[in-house]
Amino acid sequence: MKRTVLLTGATGYIGRRFEKILRTRPDIHLRLLVRNAKKFDQNLSPNADVIQGDTFCLPALQQALKGVDTAFYLIQPVEGDDGHGRHSLISAANFLRACLAQDVKKIIYLSRLETDKSGSAQESDHIAAGRILSSRPECIRTIWLRTGVIIGSGSHCFEVLLDLVQKLPVMIMPHWAKVQTRCIGTEDVLAYLNTALDATPDENVAVDIGHAQMTFLEMLRQTAQIMGFRRLIFSCFPSVFRLSSLLLALLTRVSCSRASALIQEVQSPVKNRNNPGNRYFSQVSSCRFPDMLRPALDDIHHDRILSRWCDSTPGIVCDVNTPVTADKKTFYDIRTVSISGIAPEQVFTVITSIGGKNGWFSYSFLWNVRGWLDKIAGGYGVNRGRRMVLELRIGDALDFWKVAELIPDKRLLLSAQLKLPGQGWLAFDIQEERLIQTAGFTPDGLMGYLYWYAVLPFHSLVFPGLCRQIVTRARKRQIAPAQQGDGSSS
Repeated sequence: MKRTVLLTGATGYIGRRFEKILRTRPDIHLRLLVRNAKKFDQNLSPNADVIQGDTFCLPALQQALKGVDTAFYLIQPVEGDDGHGRHSLISAANFLRACLAQDVKKIIYLSRLETDKSGSAQESDHIAAGRILSSRPECIRTIWLRTGVIIGSGSHCFEVLLDLVQKLPVMIMPHWAKVQTRCIGTEDVLAYLNTALDATPDENVAVDIGHAQMTFLEMLRQTAQIMGFRRLIFSCFPSVFRLSSLLLALLTRVSCSRASALIQEVQSPVKNRNNPGNRYFSQVSSCRFPDMLRPALDDIHHDRILSRWCDSTPGIVCDVNTPVTADKKTFYDIRTVSISGIAPEQVFTVITSIGGKNGWFSYSFLWNVRGWLDKIAGGYGVNRGRRMVLELRIGDALDFWKVAELIPDKRLLLSAQLKLPGQGWLAFDIQEERLIQTAGFTPDGLMGYLYWYAVLPFHSLVFPGLCRQIVTRARKRQIAPAQQGDGSSS
């Protein structure tokens, strides 16, 4: 009989990739607990059930765990949580109680490594969550995989390495770049998770996974060498945490909060410990750093990045926001342009290509300025880019937007992830022979009203040009195949 397996965190960086592996296993029936079921409407195999909810929604959690043999807890600590990690600990406690109530046999938890700086007062949320999940060994087995810095296409560390090496011929790094840390390839993490599913330990198991220790400085040098760049890289000035986080955010595509998290990972020496649990994973071996890097570079070259670090937006309810305008004052900036004679699919293809390296077609420097201002304020900025050059799906990051709704050849809705005094969004709708572009904003107090009126002059520059460029490019796309056909027939 098939085992029923529950996967949480399936929209995250590791979760989305592991979900794809689990769907190929004929011996399990897969169940997903996700905050937005629309993210898995497409290409879902018949043996997977999707339940919409989270670990704070107890009815949905109980439903998701009913009849489950093994439950994967791939939920990461809430970014921006209060100082005591209250929400992360409540999430773990809710999950454990629900597993006990539904007689789940095994929990598999993935977290970062415990560092030498971890202690009773400074203990990080993911370690505390792991201890909660492991607290009832007499009732339920827990396999706790503690991973080093993850290197793979779309991971935040890999994208930081890539940006620094590509942009800076000379790098003078702080002292934290010389601290020994542990790294692991994305594929190795997936192999450990897959092996853990079949492991049958007679006690709780905690395993530190990752390659032999190396410094961030060494990662930079090896990345430059593999990519064929000659770079001068030093580490000679004191570590100033806030300054390092801001500079890393400004120079790379990650947000300031994610840059801070990365620095905390690599500047804290990991504990050296014996791992008796390794006997359950003897067939899994971690590859060397160059072997982690080359497949990631190959994924970028062939435009096949399955997931990114920003796929699942950190938050207590970690998901994209769709506009909620009931009983709230909302401002609209609506632009309409004719697409007569152009196939809707051509127009929609151009719409879904905006952002990232493709740019925003009109007044790109204004988009870049707005992105830099957001970066300085601690936001994502415009240089976060997109997962793939042409493909979009619900939940994808698109510069400082998030894809909230996508109806092929009809509608694309983007939710703003800027630092704003309110909620903003941008929608593209194809209706009959018209393209309707709507910028919406729900202000939060007086600052929200002032913000809207301050940006209106820029809207009058950016949005009409964006609409025109979308139509122009769609018309060219439609004409090009016809011209090629005429040439071949002659």
